[in-house]
Amino acid sequence: MPVRIVAESPLSQQSATANPASWSEFHGAHAQGFTADGSLPKRWSEDDYAWRHDTGDYNVGSPIVANNHVVFLASDVKKQTIAVRALDLKTGQLAWQRPYPHHVTHLHSRNTAASSTAAADATHIFCSWSDPEHTMLKCFDFDGNEIWSRDFGTWQSQHGFGTSPRIFGSLVILFNSQQGEQLKPGDTPGQSRMIAVDRNTGETVWETPLKTTRTCYGVPAIFQGKDGAAQVINANTGNGMFGLDAKTGEMLWSLPVFGARCCSTPLVVGDLAIATAGSGGGGNHLVAVRIPQSKNEQPEQVYRIDRGSPYVPTPAKKGNRLFMVDDKGIASCVDVTSGETIWKERIGGNFGASPIIVDDTMLIISLDGKATLLRASDSFEKLGQVDLGGPVGATPAYSNGRLLLRVGNEIRCLETSKG
Repeated sequence: MPVRIVAESPLSQQSATANPASWSEFHGAHAQGFTADGSLPKRWSEDDYAWRHDTGDYNVGSPIVANNHVVFLASDVKKQTIAVRALDLKTGQLAWQRPYPHHVTHLHSRNTAASSTAAADATHIFCSWSDPEHTMLKCFDFDGNEIWSRDFGTWQSQHGFGTSPRIFGSLVILFNSQQGEQLKPGDTPGQSRMIAVDRNTGETVWETPLKTTRTCYGVPAIFQGKDGAAQVINANTGNGMFGLDAKTGEMLWSLPVFGARCCSTPLVVGDLAIATAGSGGGGNHLVAVRIPQSKNEQPEQVYRIDRGSPYVPTPAKKGNRLFMVDDKGIASCVDVTSGETIWKERIGGNFGASPIIVDDTMLIISLDGKATLLRASDSFEKLGQVDLGGPVGATPAYSNGRLLLRVGNEIRCLETSKG
């Protein structure tokens, strides 16, 4: 049962959101990885970047763009710190940074200390990170002042932290998924839960316990029903696909459709919730579930894709098509309502970053920094390829005619059109 902590925050009282042209959360608006406003070149060179910023260390947390700021997390492993950093979008100059102690021990080989993506509205920025003793959620204004801070306690995982906050109405929602299986001798199982706090104060509005099996990382999605009621949608190994009442945190439904860890972020398309699961050794699967909208309805698996499905990268959506690349370099286009494969082609390479689509161009970037541009259409067409010259685990951002890339220990800005 959800635990109610403070008086209910009315979800209808939504403050102004960030500029619609901004890329103010993981994978863009509604995590769907698509913007119609802009364009991408077929190729570019080292000399074409408008600016480059040295982040210090390589990390896989993605940048966001809001209020003409580029915001991201940066770690300093030697100093054992993590910082929230903001750059001027046009110039790349450092606007501010706020460092904090951060004592990370074991991480998966593809994870990093700063692996989370911030979320922003018109006035505030929300960031999360964790080490074994602390799970932090902090709020800043755009001048870098800390407004409030929460520590949700210990974090248990084989692979480290990686989820990101989601803003909805008066809430900031954090998927606190921890490890309960495959622990080392002497390790204590974690306690998984979904947490919603008041956006203005940081006070807990509700907490809902979840089945603790394997740490999962998808950012919560939001479904608005025909009656206006909102559900928080997510996916994990123990509960499967599930929906919570956004006002109270009550578990409304769940359907155990996953046989492995969920790393990608679920998409909500109409009344479908779509998510993936898998492992480094394969066995990936994508599942679409019809979301119940009343207590008389039951969740229903609509389709399942077992070949060419991603494990870590989140699919991008344009129109009624899903465009995706799996972890071993197979790109595909799928009908979002039926799961029918429109095309599938081997690109090659290994992938962790999620694809994005700008207008009619899909950008995918392999872990070794090979950027491939494809036509986001019903016919496969390779438009170009660029060697970025460094490793890439972070998903790109696009806003105001600028493509933001995290390559090695740099944030790079490529101006693609005037905005």
